[in-house]
Formats: sequence, C-alpha cells, structure tokens
Amino acid sequence: MPNYGLASTTWGPEERLAIEGVLNSGNFTMGREVSNFESDFAKYFGSKHAVMVNSGSSANLLAVAALTLKRDKPLTINMEVIVPTISWATTYYPVHQYGMTLRFVDVTKKNLNIDIDLIKNAINQRTGAIFAVNLLGQSCELAQLRKLADENGIYLIEDNCESMGASVDGKYAGTWGDLGTFSFYFSHHINTIEGGMILTDDDELKDILISIRAHGWTRGLEKNNHVFNKTGDDWDDLFRFVLPGFNVRPMEIQGALGQTQLKKFDSFLQNRKKNHMHFIERFGEMDGVQIQLGTGTSSSFGFSIVLNDNLPVKRKQIIEKLTQNGIETRPIVAGNFLSNPVINRMSVVADENNPVADWVHTSGFFLGNHHFDIREKIDQAYEVISGTILNGKTL
Repeated sequence: MPNYGLASTTWGPEERLAIEGVLNSGNFTMGREVSNFESDFAKYFGSKHAVMVNSGSSANLLAVAALTLKRDKPLTINMEVIVPTISWATTYYPVHQYGMTLRFVDVTKKNLNIDIDLIKNAINQRTGAIFAVNLLGQSCELAQLRKLADENGIYLIEDNCESMGASVDGKYAGTWGDLGTFSFYFSHHINTIEGGMILTDDDELKDILISIRAHGWTRGLEKNNHVFNKTGDDWDDLFRFVLPGFNVRPMEIQGALGQTQLKKFDSFLQNRKKNHMHFIERFGEMDGVQIQLGTGTSSSFGFSIVLNDNLPVKRKQIIEKLTQNGIETRPIVAGNFLSNPVINRMSVVADENNPVADWVHTSGFFLGNHHFDIREKIDQAYEVISGTILNGKTL
C-alpha cells in the first residue's frame, strides 16, 4: 500500500448509521432520502433545483439529453459542442451519443482549463453549447464563459465533477452554467458509493431531468409541469411515458449518505484548501515544473504538476522514484483526449496542434489531495521530486 495515496475514505460511524437507517426502513429505491439530499444540496450551493442520479457520468449524459428536449432552442443533431482537450471520457460521450460534433479547444497553461480566447474563434453558426470542465478543483474563467454563452445565444454546461466547492466571485462552480454536474465517486470530495447531481435554475430543465432520470415517465413530476401535465388519475399518471429517457435513478442509501457527507463537507473543504496552500508554497517556486493555478477559490481535488521540456529528467523517471517511495500518481485526468483511439469513432473537429494538451499528456501527472492534513506527505513528495531533478542535473 502507498503511504501517500490518491484518495482515502471520508466515511465514519455516521455513514454506517445512515446506511442502517435505510436498511431498517425497508425503503431502498429512490424516495425520501434522495429528495432530502437534493433539497440540502440545492440550498448549500444556492441553486434553485438539484436532481440526483446514479453517477457523475449519468449527470453529464442527462445534462446533454435535457438540452435536446427543450421546447425552445433545443440542441439538435449535427450541432457542435465546444469541449476542452483535457477531461474525462464521460464529458465527451454524451455529445457523441446524441449525434453532435465535438469541437475541441485547447486549454491554458495556467489552469489547464479551456482557453477563452480559443473558444471565441471556435464559435460558429453550428455551435449549440460550451461544455466547460472545472479541472481537478480549479475553476474555469466562469464569468467570462457565462457572458460569452449569453452573447452568442448558446448553452453553457459545467462539468463540475472534480470541483465541488470551488468558486468564482463568491458564486460556486457548477452554478454558472445552465446545468452543472457533480460526482460523488469514492475519490471525489464527498462519497455516496456511486452517485451524481445536476444543478439548474431552469424550471423546464428540472422537469425534463426528473422525467428522463426514470424512463421518461410523468411519475415524480408535479401535476402542472413543463413536460406533460398530469390528469390527476394515478392509474394514468404513474405509467405515462412522454420522453425518451433512461433508468439512472439513485438509491435511498446514496441519498442518506449524501446528507451525512454534506454535513461534513465544510471541514473536508477547509483541510483540502490548507493542503493546497502548502503545496503551492512548496512547489510554486520549484525550478523546472509548473503547477495548476485556477480562477477564484480552489476546492483542490488534486495537485497537478507538469514538467518543463528543458528538464534533464523525464516524467517516467520521476514517477518511478515517487512509486519507490510509496507515493501514488496518475495522469492528469486523461491527458489530451484526442490521443485516445476512441476519437476515431466520433465526429470531431480539432486543430492539428494542441500544444498545451500535448505537453500535459507527455509531461504531466498529479498527486492526490485529502480531506485531512497531509502537509508532511506533500513535503515528502517535494523532496523526492526535487532530489530526482537535482540528480538529473548533476549527471
């Protein structure tokens, strides 16, 4: 086992009690616990609506799906959706699955998030949305993205699965877009085993999400809604299918865990921020490396490090040394996603050169952050990396 791993459990006795409470209730499928967590989550982040699903990946899928089902200005097949060159696979797949083209835009060296200036050049008559990703706890330039989307009459979706608690100008990441998605997977800021959430202030989108989360039926909707008004006859209203939907409902255990974890989130976030500040103090001035610096306040999912091209040592040597010292690492998300063979199965528009994503792909890695004090672990990683670089220079 590594002595400095990527992630650790955030559970304690409270989570076990939450699970036991659900088991004792006999109600396991989506119900009151999920609804209560949705209410708590929306209130915490200052959003009008929260809709829980079974994973962050499903949250991204439903966010795209919901925009194709809007009555006015829906996303349609053959439109383009602007996406960053660096993200996880499930940012991109829903766009492809709904028959749209992925227009890739490179990221910036400063924060490894989508480059605003390049977006401006990428917007055209076919553009339907910007699918921005707040990478590894660092926000995009969200105020500028919101303004750019509004000026061009296109949608803004935030993949905020890695940045719960980050903010810009006092407004949380995940609430700037028409839709914002979150993940509660083990390694993320809070953990409900699997699970995800979608935030929106749009009443129609909320109703669409509720319907397509569970088969596209009217069950779960208010009598008067933006999808299909109910008759008041339960025999009809419980089994009326009106939208092409999915079955991505969460379970009551996940809803109960979410409520418990959200109560602890402030302390989790403060410790992550303290660790992040210590990381910046140690690595910010290290010769030969660049760290990720976001816009606004970070929630610090992990610590990105990218090696400069002129270093005498390469990533492989540093990763080997870190591994030998029990320090776990991973690529920065999926690196340049255009380098993955699955790209050949999707409709894609991309510049021939994406220098920042390529640089990250070949020279970047990240260390884990945790919800407790790991400053000694960060010091250990610093000594290993700086020592490896120094030895390389003296060879």
